Amino acid sequence: MIVRLWSARTTPQLSSAYVEYFAQNVLPELRALPGFISAQILTTATATEVEILVQTVWQSWDSITAFAGPDRDSAAVHPAAAALLTTYDHRVRHFDLALSASNSNSR
Repeated sequence: MIVRLWSARTTPQLSSAYVEYFAQNVLPELRALPGFISAQILTTATATEVEILVQTVWQSWDSITAFAGPDRDSAAVHPAAAALLTTYDHRVRHFDLALSASNSNSR
């Protein structure tokens, strides 16, 4: 499996709107793609901005290409999502998933 990482920054006021946009618009599109496994959004706030890290997990390079196009390292950012961000990375990073674990007792 392959993990695709992308980061962006936004204002504290718009961070919730971006997460909502992702949940309502991006996730349904991702779930419709063969090879999509999961997505997580991580955030961390400073005094002036919120950094967003989006992590998606894919079964193969072919599934990533179906999502991102032939330039797999190019960020796929819809204009409506970009409007909620102050800045974002135009390139993504990919990692082989070496280990994944969860606690079945967690809530």
